[in-house]
Amino acid sequence: MKLADFAILYRANHQSRVFEQKLRAAQIPYKVSGGQSFFDRAEIKDLCGWLRLIVNQDDDPAFLRAVTTPKRGIGHTTLGALGDFSGKWKVSMFEALFSESLGVALKSKAIDSLHEFGRYVNDFQHRAKTTVGAEDAKALMLSWLKDIGYEQHLYDGGDSEKVAASRWSNVMDFVDWVAKRCGGEITQEGGTFESERKSVLDVAQSISVILSLAERGDDQDVVTLSTLHASKGLEWPHVTLAGINEGLLPFRSDAEEVTPEHLQEERRLMYVGITRAQRTLAVSTLRRRKRGRETVAGVPSRFIAEMKLHEAKTQEDPRERLRRLREEIAAKTTAAAPSAT
Repeated sequence: MKLADFAILYRANHQSRVFEQKLRAAQIPYKVSGGQSFFDRAEIKDLCGWLRLIVNQDDDPAFLRAVTTPKRGIGHTTLGALGDFSGKWKVSMFEALFSESLGVALKSKAIDSLHEFGRYVNDFQHRAKTTVGAEDAKALMLSWLKDIGYEQHLYDGGDSEKVAASRWSNVMDFVDWVAKRCGGEITQEGGTFESERKSVLDVAQSISVILSLAERGDDQDVVTLSTLHASKGLEWPHVTLAGINEGLLPFRSDAEEVTPEHLQEERRLMYVGITRAQRTLAVSTLRRRKRGRETVAGVPSRFIAEMKLHEAKTQEDPRERLRRLREEIAAKTTAAAPSAT
């Protein structure tokens, strides 16, 4: 059984967040269809750009993202000249910034700024290589974010404080995730043990591989997270419909009534979700959910009752039935065969 056999479907994009958090914590690879993955968020792409650069300093796209985010007085004119210089001598932009002949293409002030950035990247790479375990990894990541002024960068460039705070929360989630991947934490689960300890650079290498595969668009053995709308036309052996509650499916805002036409549209959407499953279907509901600023009791969707699951009979997979019959025939044949004397 492969991870690609499983899909989690939900009504709205925001519902993917908790599943992403749990899958990352369990180190289960996933992809988001019909919504924005955690790694597709701009702030996470910024940080991954830095991590990809310390893994591979010949990665020009990662270099450009890191050197411009946050801004550090290195403008597009300087980077354009550096790009022309690196292309002429067939070296990466990072390697080019330390070239002795760079002074022909750039002024000394621009070179000083590039050298300062280059030295910081080299220092960060060294610290990432020598920092092992979750606790030290988190301290390094927080120190790095403070050094580059990333939190201030979010608040300076955000549309509002609320948006900036949300993006910073994503950054903290990313820091926690990287730290946990570095291991070394004592876990109580049937005993006490220490998970494998890795350096921050080791984890950065894993992130780089994951993102490279995603960019190539290769078929991957991953769990799929998808909205119901985006799942149309697709099928998986095993499907979970998540958050099937009144107010979500059928969707209803406080300011509107559910008309028969709207209800029928939502019922068709539920049918889409049900028919995405080839072999097994799980339907889950929320015990509690947020409505505005309040947390209210979750009410199972009326569509679940319409499924009449209490009347459903378990249907045996014909392949399993054929396998069992073959085993029974083989057992009878063996029992009937004359024994050797």
